[in-house]
This record gives sequence, structure tokens and C-alpha cells, in this order.
Amino acid sequence: MSVPDTYTTLEQRFQRRSRIQDALAILHWDSSTLMPDGAVGGRTDQIAELSLIAREILLDPMTSDLLDSTEANRSALSGWQSRNLDLMRREHTLATAVPSDLVEALQRAGAASEMCWRTARPGNDFAAQRPHLEEIFRLTREAAASRAAALGLSPYDAQLELFEPGLRDADIAPVFDDLSGWLPDLVDDILTRQGAGPQPVQPVGPFPVPAQKTLGEGLMAALGFDFSQGRLDESAHPFTGGVPDDVRLTTRYTTDGFAEALMGILHETGHALYEQGLPVDWRGQPVGGSGGMALHESQSLAVEMQLCRGPAFARYLSPQVSAAFGGQPAFDAANLASLVTRVKRGLIRVDADEATYPLHIIVRYRLEKALLSGDLSIADLPGAWNDVMAELVGVRPPDDRDGCLQDIHWMDGAVGYFPTYTLGALAAAQLTAAVRRALPDLDDQVARGDFSAFLKWLREKVHALALSRTTGEIIADATGAPLSADAFRAHLRTRYLGS
Repeated sequence: MSVPDTYTTLEQRFQRRSRIQDALAILHWDSSTLMPDGAVGGRTDQIAELSLIAREILLDPMTSDLLDSTEANRSALSGWQSRNLDLMRREHTLATAVPSDLVEALQRAGAASEMCWRTARPGNDFAAQRPHLEEIFRLTREAAASRAAALGLSPYDAQLELFEPGLRDADIAPVFDDLSGWLPDLVDDILTRQGAGPQPVQPVGPFPVPAQKTLGEGLMAALGFDFSQGRLDESAHPFTGGVPDDVRLTTRYTTDGFAEALMGILHETGHALYEQGLPVDWRGQPVGGSGGMALHESQSLAVEMQLCRGPAFARYLSPQVSAAFGGQPAFDAANLASLVTRVKRGLIRVDADEATYPLHIIVRYRLEKALLSGDLSIADLPGAWNDVMAELVGVRPPDDRDGCLQDIHWMDGAVGYFPTYTLGALAAAQLTAAVRRALPDLDDQVARGDFSAFLKWLREKVHALALSRTTGEIIADATGAPLSADAFRAHLRTRYLGS
């Protein structure tokens, strides 16, 4: 049977929407990197107008009619086309479930909340942020209820759907319960071992920014990043943006040290390699996009945490760091590996090491569920935050600046995003364990700077599949088991305890 004309028309509509979203991606990247401050007003109008046009394509009644008509002829579609149709329907449902006036109210409330947060956090002023957070969660509850009714889900599952298609709280809860049961004790063991051993030698700066950038770009190229379709720039917070044919990643530099910027580059390179590896034939279609945030995070952490913080990569890196900044004892390979694998209990999520980071996420997971359901009031958030931090991470914030005000996610309504960070870390460990089974000599390859087999495996098992399958299916097919914390636990024990 031939492909229905209705499906072809849908592809054309979604291709048009994708091009608008691509333009928005470049505008957002520019806003965070090169745009002058005086251009904020005009840029805001541009982004708002293009966002409205993209939304109108989904809201157009003709889109609904085309989806219904194509459903009736699904048997004529290939596997990828059928999955594409499902994803088109998902995007349509997510867009139409929430009234436009509520969407606009959330956007306005998020912008006002984020603007307040820029001063409230450094000023340790939860009282100023509180009414904004109350409004954000009031509106988010309304939107989540609307999506939940349309999708047949719970409100929290409807929020998770925004960030990881198909992810449900029933998938998260047992994994996070497992983690919270053994990870605090494992952190204790790691800290005891590291405290009893020799402490790493600290590098002596300064470290000129041009040399850091040259080193970073060289490592990106070695890992497989294509500079003919991407670039490295600077921003206040490292991120990956742009589009698959034009991937823009950023880092931030300081002359006092080089490890933070370098690891930021390697992390974002993992994201960028995923984008560059998506199937060209499906560009512009929902099925051709990258997986949800958990799968995306797994790719960045497979590169940064699993590969580039290991001893084999340190052997490859050591002579390059010496060439970039001049030889010193701190650049010995073993010392470099020790420097980038130090574990400590800290207050700040973005500064956390791989062992304590999941505990920071579980704190947020527990609290955002309670906030969304209404079981926890915004007024009680600071105290609840401090109590759960003390229970799980082992530290109690002295103030709200380094407590419940530290993240931007809730401030602009991104409720349901946090769990994907740790699910990504678990997936990265599980995928890398599978890579090691397929490539027994992986460490030897990495030590000599050969990442081609590692990238080829990820390309075949993850990147090339795009959204043709769910994250759970991709992980299970690539590793032979459903996602769990088992590989992550084994990784931590091997790296930090030698067992």
C-alpha cells in the first residue's frame, strides 16, 4: 500500500514546525552567548512570535483531522512512520490539552519568577521568591491536571512526559528507593577511603583561556565532534544548543583552574555527539529527534563521567595538559585521575560529584512531588529542603541561597525535570558496562586516544535510533537488561573502592 496523502501532509507540517524550532534554538543560543544586553526586548518579541507560530501549527484543526485520517490508514505505514505518527499525536495532545491562556500565564509567571530569582538567590531572600513560586506551582498544577486528563495519567506523570516520553513515576520510585537505601553508606565508605589515602597534588596556575580552549577543542575533535557542523563558545552556564547540523556548545573558563571548564566541554561534547549522530533522513520529524532528557544525559555522562574521568583517559590527557600549560607534578596521569574523582558532601547540586549527585536529585524528586500534589506548601519548603538534605546528603544548608533557592528549574516551571539527571547517570553506567563487554580492550584504546570504536557503538545502539523507540527499550536492547542502579553501583565500587 502507498503512504496515505494525509501522512505526507503531516510530515510537511511538522517539517515546517521543526524549522521554526530550529530558528528558535539558534536565537536562544545567541541570547546566552553573543547577544548584547540592549537587544533583550527585541529578542523576547522574536522568540514569542516564533513560538506562537510553532504552537499554531499544532492547534490548527486541520492537524487534528489529518492525524485522525492517518490513524485509519496506519497499516500502510512503515515502523518508523507509525512511530512518527504516535509522536505527532503526542505533541498535538500535549499542546491542545492546555488552554492557550494558561500557557501564556505560565510563560509570564516563569519569566517574572526567573527575573526575581536572579536577585533573590544571591540576596538569600526567600520571602521575595515565595509568591512567585506559589504562582508557578498553582499554574503548573492546573496545566498538569489538564495534560493528565488528556493523556490518562497522574498529574506528576503528565509532568514527566514533558521531559522523557513514556517515563512514569512507577519507573522512578523503586530505582530511587534502591539508591537511597545503599548510596549514603557507600558515600561514607568512599570518604573514609579517600581520607585515609594520599591527597592529590593541586595544579598551579594561571591557566590562560586561549590554551584551555585549544586543549578543549582538540579533545572534542579526538572524541569525534565535527567542527564543520558545530562550534565551541562561552556562556555563564555550560550548555548544548543549536540543531543537529549546527550544534552549539559552551563552557565557562577561569584562569585559576582548568578542570571545571575542561570537564564542562567533555560533558557537552557527549550531548553534541548525540545530536550530530541523529539520522539525517528523519531530520525535521518527531521520530528523528533525540530521546528524552534521561537518554540525552546518559550520552553526556557516558563521555564525561564514565570515560573521561577514568584512569585510561588520564593517561591520554596527561601529556596534552603538560603541553598546554607546562609540566608540573599535578599533571601526572594518576594525579589527574585522582583530581577529577574526589567525593565530598556539599550543598550545591551542580558542584556535586558523581557519587553524591543522585542524592541531590532524590531530594528534589521527593519535594517536587509533594509541592505538585499540595502536600507540601511553598511556605514550608525551606525547612523541608533542609531536613531532606540532612537525611540524604548529610549536610544542612545554613541559608536558603545554598538551599531551596539554588536551582532555576522550579522557578520557571520545570517540574518533573530533575529525575532525568540521575536516570541518565544510571543509563550511562549501564551503557558503558555494555560497551566494555563488547570492547574488552577499551581502556587501551582510550589511553592512546582512539575513541572511534566507543563512538561507533553509541552511534549504532543509541544515536541512529533517534526516537524510533522509547528510552527504556533502547537501554534494554543495548545492554540486555532494563534500566536499574546495578551497573552504577558496580561502577562506583570499582572506581572508588577498588572492588
